[in-house]
Amino acid sequence: MAGPPLEDLLRRCERSAVHLEMRDGYMRDDPMFIAWQQGHRDDPADRASWWRPWLTLIQETTARGVPVRRARLVSEPVSDYVQFEYDVTFTNVAAGEQVRWLPRRRATDLALPGNDFWLLDGSTVVVNHFGGDGQFTDEEVVIEPALAKLCASAFEAVWERAVPHEEYRPA
Repeated sequence: MAGPPLEDLLRRCERSAVHLEMRDGYMRDDPMFIAWQQGHRDDPADRASWWRPWLTLIQETTARGVPVRRARLVSEPVSDYVQFEYDVTFTNVAAGEQVRWLPRRRATDLALPGNDFWLLDGSTVVVNHFGGDGQFTDEEVVIEPALAKLCASAFEAVWERAVPHEEYRPA
């Protein structure tokens, strides 16, 4: 079922926000990705040029005391898109997100949902749907205790094994 956009839900989030990403490539026509492929690199000193308004929302969310954690399940060697994500993740961290990376080979025995998701306050699941080409198709807001429990369990299992961004080096 559709619902409020993720951004609105994050603004209302009170206790926790976790995000599990499990694809090796997303929207390859993203202008930020294309610029990165052409050699652009974000300047750590130029915060105004970073991914806005998203990072502003993350800063506001974490400033309210809501921890925001992102875990990425990745194949190694990493795809060019995952390398791009890795290269720009310092901006997420600077905005207050905690980010970890889990090589897919270390996740074989984990039960994981079939789609990327956000879990907000342990009860609201925002399921992200993508086409086979990595293009975003839609998001679905689901408030169902069994799904929230599955997503929470999956996220925590990944998080426990994953490597903090500061320590991870893409293979």
